[in-house]
Amino acid sequence: MDKSNPTTHHKALQINLDSQKYGTFAEIGGGQEVVRWFFKVGGAAGTVAKSISAYDMTVSDAIYGPTERYVCQERLLKMLDHEYDLLIDRLQVKRGKSTHFFVFADTVTIQGYQQRIDCHGWLGVRFQNEPMAKCNDIIIHVRFLEQDRLQQQETLGILGVNLIYAAFYYNQDPALLIESLMDNIAPGKIEVDLIDATGPLFNGFDLRLLNLQLIVSGLSQVILFTPAGKTAQPSDLLYKKAILIERGRFEPVTNLNMEMMEVARAKFLQEPEIAEVPKIELMEITTRNLLSDVGTIDKENFIQRIDLLCALKQHVLISNYAEFYEISTYLNRFTKNLIGLVLGIPLLEELFNEKYYSYVEGGILEAMGRLFKKKIKLYVYPTFDVQTNQLITADNLQIKGPIKHIYNYLLETNQVVPLHPLRPPPKSFSPKEVAEYIKKGNPKWKEFVPVRAIEIIQEKKYFGYSQEVSSSH
Repeated sequence: MDKSNPTTHHKALQINLDSQKYGTFAEIGGGQEVVRWFFKVGGAAGTVAKSISAYDMTVSDAIYGPTERYVCQERLLKMLDHEYDLLIDRLQVKRGKSTHFFVFADTVTIQGYQQRIDCHGWLGVRFQNEPMAKCNDIIIHVRFLEQDRLQQQETLGILGVNLIYAAFYYNQDPALLIESLMDNIAPGKIEVDLIDATGPLFNGFDLRLLNLQLIVSGLSQVILFTPAGKTAQPSDLLYKKAILIERGRFEPVTNLNMEMMEVARAKFLQEPEIAEVPKIELMEITTRNLLSDVGTIDKENFIQRIDLLCALKQHVLISNYAEFYEISTYLNRFTKNLIGLVLGIPLLEELFNEKYYSYVEGGILEAMGRLFKKKIKLYVYPTFDVQTNQLITADNLQIKGPIKHIYNYLLETNQVVPLHPLRPPPKSFSPKEVAEYIKKGNPKWKEFVPVRAIEIIQEKKYFGYSQEVSSSH
C-alpha cells in the first residue's frame, strides 16, 4: 500500500485534467463546498457537467421525490439515482464511449446561524470505472465534530474531493481507500461510522471488513451490524431506544453468553420506565478483544465471530472503547432512555478495581461519575467460585478497599442489579477452553455452544475446527 498523500488541490486538478471523468455535483445542506474545489483549481469545464443545490424542501421533493427525512441514506440514493439517470440520458450518445460518468451527491446538516445541533451527513459517489460500464457506488456517513460552521463546510469540501478521488484511483485497495478519506483533514474533525460499496468493482469486497477498517484507520470509534450482517448507521438503530448491551469476546459465542442476555432481558423488561419505549439488544466486541496473540486483528476470526452472532439474530457492535464509561457516553448520544450493561462477576470486579483507571485524571471516582451520569444500570450474572465452592452474586461479592462503599451505594440504589438465573452457572467454564476443544477436535465443545452456532462452525470449519476424534483417542 503506497500513497503520496496528495493535496486537495492536486486531487481536484488531477480529476479536472482527466478528459474521461465527467459528471454532476448535487449538494444539499452545506453549500457547494465540494464542487467549489473543482472550480477553484481550474479546468472544471472538462469535469463538471452540472452543479445543483436544491435547498428548498418543496423544490427538492419535486426533483428527487419526498422522503421522511432530508438527511438520510434514502435521500442520498434518490439524488444519485435521479442525477445519474439524467446524465446518462442526456450525454450517453454524445460521449458515452469515451467517458467515465459520475455523480457526486451529499445531504448534510451543519451548524446553523444560531442553533447548536448534532451535525452529520451522507456523501456518495456513483461512477463508472470505464466507458459504457455498469456503475458503482461508494456511500459514507459522517459526523462533524467541529462546532464552527465555516470549518465544517471546509472539511466537507475536502472530504468530498477525497471520496471522489478514492473512488477513481483507490477502488481496489480497501485500506488505502479508507485511509485516504482523511487526507488533509486533521484528527478530531470528523468521524466516518459507515461505508457501503456496491457494484461490479466491489463484488469481491467484504463490507464487514471494509467497515472494520474505519476503526483500524481511526475514522470511527464504533461500527454496528444488523442481524442480517449488514452495516447500519448507529443513530438510525439506537435513537431514543432503551439499550441492553453485553460485552464479550464471543470466540465463539456460547450458551452462557446467550443465557446472560436472556436473564438480563427478563429483568430489564420489568423496568417500568421503559415499558412503552422501543428496545434493542447489542452484543459488543471491543477492538482489544479482537486482537490476536501477536497484537493484530485477525480478519478471518473477526468475520467468524460476526457470522455466528448474526446467525443467532443479534445486533453486533464493534467499538474502540475499552472502558464501560466510554461506551455508555457514546450510547447517550442517541438516547436518554435506560441503558443496561450485562456483565459477569469477573468483569464487575475489574470495573471496580482502581488500577484500571490510573490514566483517568480523577481516577476511579471520575470514571464512576461518567459511567453512572445518565440512566445506567449494571445487570450482573453470577459465577461459581471453584475454590470456595460458592455461588458469587452481585449481592455477596466482596469489593476490596474504600471503593466498596460506592459499590454498596450503587447496589442499594438498584443501579447494580443482581441476576438470579433458574439454572445455576456452570461450575467450571472457560471460553478459551471451548476454543481449544474446537481446534483439537474434542466434541466436548458442543456442550457449551448454541445449536445453530455448532452447525455453522462444523460446516464452515470456523475457529480452526478439525474433524472430531473419539474420546478413546
